[in-house]
This record gives sequence, C-alpha cells and structure tokens, in this order.
Amino acid sequence: MLKFLIYLCYNVINANACSIERKGLSHMRFLHTADWHIGKKLHDFSLADDQAAAFDQIEQLAKDYQVDAVVIAGDLYDRGLASEQAVEQLNGMLKQLNLNDHLPLLAISGNHDSAARLATGSEWFATTDFYLHTTLASAFEPVTIADTQFFLLPFFNLQAVRNYFKQDVKTISQAMTLIVNQMKQLFDPDKKHVLVAHFFAAGSTHTDSEIQVEVGGLDAVPTTLLKDFDYVALGHLHNPRALNEERMRYSGSPLKFSVSEANLQKGVWIVDTNPFKLTWVPVQPKHDLIILEGSFDELTQGKIAAQYDQTEDYVAIRLTDTKLISDLMNRLRARYPKIVEIKRPNQQDDASIATMTMASHDPLTLLDEFYEKVHPDQQLDDQQRQWASAALTKVEEEEK
Repeated sequence: MLKFLIYLCYNVINANACSIERKGLSHMRFLHTADWHIGKKLHDFSLADDQAAAFDQIEQLAKDYQVDAVVIAGDLYDRGLASEQAVEQLNGMLKQLNLNDHLPLLAISGNHDSAARLATGSEWFATTDFYLHTTLASAFEPVTIADTQFFLLPFFNLQAVRNYFKQDVKTISQAMTLIVNQMKQLFDPDKKHVLVAHFFAAGSTHTDSEIQVEVGGLDAVPTTLLKDFDYVALGHLHNPRALNEERMRYSGSPLKFSVSEANLQKGVWIVDTNPFKLTWVPVQPKHDLIILEGSFDELTQGKIAAQYDQTEDYVAIRLTDTKLISDLMNRLRARYPKIVEIKRPNQQDDASIATMTMASHDPLTLLDEFYEKVHPDQQLDDQQRQWASAALTKVEEEEK
C-alpha cells in the first residue's frame, strides 16, 4: 500500500507532495554514483555513446532496486566550459531521472565542473526534487528525504572557506573541521546523516585520469573528521576501491577513462540507511578498455589477432619487439581501430642507447653499435655498410 501511495503521489498529485510523503518513511535506499565526465574523450575518441549506454544501465538499476533517490557526487561534466553536445546529453540524462522517472536527485559540483554554469536554474530545480549544490553556503542547507539528512558539499578551495567563516584557514584539515562542526549543529538526532562530497580522502589511491588537487598529501581530508556521518558518498577518484572504509566510499566513474583503469570493475553503490547496508552493482561497458601484450607477429597474425581482430573495444598495446617496425601505428590500427596507447617495454630507450661506447669516433663503427642495439639478432651486411659509407662520404664532401 505504501508503494502504491508513493506511486499515486508521483503520477496523480505532484512531485512536491510526494516529497513530503517520502519523508515519512522509516528508512530509505539511494543509488550513489559520481564522475560521469560527460563530454570526455579517450585519446580523441568520443565517449558519448559509451556514456549513454552506462547511463541507461544506471537508470535501470535505480528502477530495479527501487531507490528513493540518486546521488551524483560531482564531476558531471569533464570540463568547465562543456560543449553544446555535452550539455544536451547531460540535461537529457538528468531530465530522464528526475522528470520522467520521478526520482529525487542530489548532486554537487566537482573540480571539473564550472560551479557557476552548473548552478544555472538551481533555484527552481528543487521544486522537482532536484537538489544541486554548487556553493559552500549551500552545504549547510541539508536536504531531508525519508529518514535521512543529506549534506551536499561541493568541491571547494581554501579561499572559499576563509571567506565564509571569516577565518585564516591554512589547511584542508582546518577547513573540514569548521565545515563538519557547522553541519553537526544542524543534525536532526532522529535522522541518519549522509555527506556527499568531492575530494581526496586520506589513504585513497589515484588513477591516471584524475586531476590531482592535493599537494604532497597536505590537501587530503582526514577520514577521522567524518566519523559522525552514517555514510560519506564520495566523488573525485575513479576507483571504487580507492578507499576501504566501511561507511565512506567512492563510487568511481561509470566508465574507464585511462589505461590505468583497464582492470577496474565499474559500477554504483546501492545504500540502505536502516539497517545500514552497502551493495555493489557492476555497470558493463558498451566498449571495454583492454590491454593486449605480444609481439608484432602475435598481434597481427597469431592468437591475439585471431581473438581481437576488428574489436570495437578501446585497446592499449604492449609491444614486446625490440626491433624497429615501419608504419607501426597504421599497421596495428588495421587490426585494432581504437588504439589509445602503444608502449614498448623492451625497447632500448635513449639513455640506454647513449651508453654505447663512444671512444671511437668512426661513424661506421658507431652505426654498427647502434644497429646491434636496435636489432640484437642482426648485423649490418656488406651492402648496407656500402650504402652507409657512400652516404657518409657525400655528407662530408658537402660540409667541406
């Protein structure tokens, strides 16, 4: 009957009335996601289709788990000045969840977002249960849904804290102490308390696709400051296992945004407030990001080629050959159209080549040594040496 009344409230009366009814529930369940980075490209490949497919899964999970709200912990966009396509795509996603699916949204701006641009229209968003907080002051306006108070803390810098509290704050620890203490004064003792934030928590680990906003660990937020919250829904780090605290979690990004994330499982957290329970639910990529390692022959003719030829996944290549290979990228892209990276772990680097014996100034001797470094199993033949000698003679004559 309760679910029917909520459904009736949504579809017959209006969204605001439904919000009031929901506050009477004894517990709630919400979906925690973050770091959508709409508009992002992976080495010049557009991720728009992949992001749309990930969103479709997130929307379906919200329905399947019958959540009471969706939390998005920052970095909705990939850059502050988002493209027209990115704005249209994100607006469509938020509209689908909030207006069509009638789900309350609780979101904050991250370090990739332009807080001012993202906040446009936020004054009337709340009338549809869309709570988008982009300023430090708004973090002290808790949103109550069912049995839970949500404190939405957007990404901030120390100057914003100094301006708000009129104090000379020098560290992130001092800033968070002030922020949390003020939030605690607003705690309703009969409610659960959830912090939604976008920062680097002490003890977390990075991946390559994140902008590191802390310096030498000084700007990492001590997790001990957050112990009074029943749950801390974090954004910023793209690895959902970056922080192993029972009631503090990063959701991670819904897609793999760098090769360092190739082996990570992406997904969302389903959070139940009473009793407290965390459920990890994977999100499957439309196109995966994979690492293929082998020789050029294995990648173009062997088992690897047979399994992955013309794959639509994004591919990072680890090439084991030491010899030079002409037109390498184009020849590999004929097999793997979406190559995002090629590395050669066994190739001699410049420093190694520079250690060649330089005692002899005979150019042909140096050429022999160089060729042997690049092709350990080969030597210059007589014809190649003749060509090299003729070219050298010509250069020397031109320099006279």
